[in-house]
Amino acid sequence: MKILAVSDFMDPLFSTLDRGSPFDGVELILSCGDLPPEYLRSLAEAFRVPLYYVRGNHDRRLGIAVPGGGSCIHAQVVRHRGLAILGLEGSRWYNGGPHQYSEAQMRGFFRQVRPVLRPLRRRGDRLDIVLAHAAPRHAGDAEDPCHRGFQTFRTMIDRYRPRYFIHGHIHRRFGDPAQRVITVGDTRVINASGYHLLEVEHEASG
Repeated sequence: MKILAVSDFMDPLFSTLDRGSPFDGVELILSCGDLPPEYLRSLAEAFRVPLYYVRGNHDRRLGIAVPGGGSCIHAQVVRHRGLAILGLEGSRWYNGGPHQYSEAQMRGFFRQVRPVLRPLRRRGDRLDIVLAHAAPRHAGDAEDPCHRGFQTFRTMIDRYRPRYFIHGHIHRRFGDPAQRVITVGDTRVINASGYHLLEVEHEASG
């Protein structure tokens, strides 16, 4: 499955979506946050595919203006064509703005979804994708209070070994898509700042 992951800033490449472009065949859009609802709506309408999103620390409007066709999956595990996707919104607390959380609060969100994750682990299955705004601690994050990643995410990676952890929040431009990827154990941690295309194997019957 070809997935388009977006985050943090709008990319002008989406002004043309001609057949044969790198975006041809996208089947799912995942947003890691801090994008205007109008932009997300335009992507969902242009591609005519499902959109799942989590909110970032600058998403003051997404609680009111929900993108057409999009679904917020914060603190939920959703299934899409065989993929198990967990969403976790927000950044570390730094000034009291929206969608900012302490480490303890993020652990609380993770506890909410553990009853769904445990059966996967018992069956020997893996969580396919974690969709988050912030990065895991010491895996592509930064040291300032706003951009420091969550240790809860590292614990989750160690325990549940998701195939992909996709995040935004760390604003960077990448000349080579491979520079976006950090491997932590069996998990590929991907910074989706701007946009990133990835191919994920899946079972369509899921």
